[in-house]
Amino acid sequence: GEKYDVVKHAATNAREALERKLAETAGQGKLLAAVMEVFNLPEAPTRIETYDNSHIMGTSAYGVMVAAGPEGFIKSAYRKFAIKTAMKPGDDFAMMREVLQRRFSRALAENPDRSDETWPSLILIDGGAGQLSAVTGIMADLGLGDIPLVAIAKGPDRDAGREWFHTAGREAFQLPPRDPVLYFLQRLRDEAHRFAITTHRNARSKKITVSELDDVEGIGPARKKALLNHFGSASAVKAAGLKALEAVTGINKTTARMVYAYFHPGVVLEETDE
Repeated sequence: GEKYDVVKHAATNAREALERKLAETAGQGKLLAAVMEVFNLPEAPTRIETYDNSHIMGTSAYGVMVAAGPEGFIKSAYRKFAIKTAMKPGDDFAMMREVLQRRFSRALAENPDRSDETWPSLILIDGGAGQLSAVTGIMADLGLGDIPLVAIAKGPDRDAGREWFHTAGREAFQLPPRDPVLYFLQRLRDEAHRFAITTHRNARSKKITVSELDDVEGIGPARKKALLNHFGSASAVKAAGLKALEAVTGINKTTARMVYAYFHPGVVLEETDE
């Protein structure tokens, strides 16, 4: 009957989904085997970690790591690192050194015999020979010089498909334009770049939220929270009209006028009785 058809349909869908997943995993397995061949690895990598940085002249600087394995991206393993060391604005080498130092110092403390699956079998860095050199030094200092490192750099014209690969012990090289390994490594690099940009933007908007409202006279933590809860962001508070500000629970008319006047310095407000 109808119930049987529903169950049969659900079973068919589940089987097809499983078959698709198995096919994807098989495809990913072939790609990882091909990566092994390209970089002369001892075995097909089971976990590739890709690192990138994002900042504007060193502000709200973050490094990130994304991970991928036989079943695709491992989103639960993604990590972000707020850059803590004082450094020259935009010193990407120093940022990358800090990120790897923190990532692997912690890994060594938690799993010194490197027995669990959270250890990478290949590290991919967004950058060229300079980045590779900076990272090689830090990994050697940590006693992890055996983990293979590859830097992926766009060519002089920064065109995708013209990437140069840098790895220890061989000249920089390119892969053929339609090579599946090239597409795969580009995807890893692009995912790290996307995650880095998103992390940086979120940090920057949070910083703006904090700093702009902190500068308004008469706005303490409680009122700032009330405004952000009501409007959702500092930019929405900035754009709000006086009536909208006055309507916020916990904000009296005097405070509303102070907030409005701060964000609209040229506007003359009429005197009002509270």
